[in-house]
Amino acid sequence: MTGSVPPEDKGKPADVERVQEYQRLVLEYEALDEEIDALIAQHHGATEYMPDEAYQRYRELANHRDYVYNQMKRLEREIFPDDEMP
Repeated sequence: MTGSVPPEDKGKPADVERVQEYQRLVLEYEALDEEIDALIAQHHGATEYMPDEAYQRYRELANHRDYVYNQMKRLEREIFPDDEMP
């Protein structure tokens, strides 16, 4: 994310709200990732050692983490529209 907010959009409340929402999503993503890591660590570092209940929890966390990641990427495109990859 090397781009910047276009000059005509700087200072608008919506920009501040988008950045705050992005920061909230980053924190949520990191918390989910830590919880997933801890769950995997509790089961000898692999999902194949998890009982069904733990595996179900792992999948729920992973799916939610994916959703949060996609929301982060959407906001990145809104905040930094000039940084799109070819």
